[in-house]
Amino acid sequence: MIRRIIIMAVFLPLVCGVLPAFGAPLPLPSVQIGVGEAENPEEVSVVLQIVALLTILSLAPAILILMTSFTRIVVVFHFLRQALGTQQSPPNQVVIGLSLFITFFIMTPVWQQVYGKALRPYLDKEISYQEAFDNAKTPVRQFMLYNTREKDLALFVNASRSEKPPTPDDVSLLVLIPAFVISELKTAFIIGFVLYVPFLVIDMVVASVLLSMGMMMLPPIMISLPFKIMLFVLVDGWNLLVGSVVKSFGVA
Repeated sequence: MIRRIIIMAVFLPLVCGVLPAFGAPLPLPSVQIGVGEAENPEEVSVVLQIVALLTILSLAPAILILMTSFTRIVVVFHFLRQALGTQQSPPNQVVIGLSLFITFFIMTPVWQQVYGKALRPYLDKEISYQEAFDNAKTPVRQFMLYNTREKDLALFVNASRSEKPPTPDDVSLLVLIPAFVISELKTAFIIGFVLYVPFLVIDMVVASVLLSMGMMMLPPIMISLPFKIMLFVLVDGWNLLVGSVVKSFGVA
């Protein structure tokens, strides 16, 4: 076996060097990048639109996290995993994947309105870019306003030192987005606290029983973990949790 490897190592470079001599030369691609002179302002506008589109695509993960229901869902799932004490089960890929699909389910009505009122007319050249952007903001703004607390919204309005908007449609996105995020975090922490209570009771009961039996060297988590998993399965925890999170957005 070693002999074969040595022979291949010796003859392979020779074969690779001889074969191109009998065939056609390998073509090498040429890549050129340059800045030319535009013939009209429309060409410059198209280039700027492409740059803006690439910028938006690079910020797409942040937009998905901050302007949708993803934040609340993924934080609740992480609280659930910590409350159960299962460490890395379910793994992060499963938690994030499930959060994404539930986000798509919740945000589908909003995205359908964006497509119908903004994207499709813009692609059909029925409206301008500015009109498409304004039409796209309306359903997203309504979704965020519905799930944002007035106290959080007032915090950023006062912090920006701007006048109080006369109507909800006049609220700036720079004010609405951070207010929406901290509202989502507060709601997720409330749900996480409710999730922790029953599992905390089980931990306390198991710890008291072990202490009364004199088994102080035995970690209570080893005994309480099967009971917590059994409780979560018996009450159909995934169905209750996902259903409650979806209903909290007013979808079901």
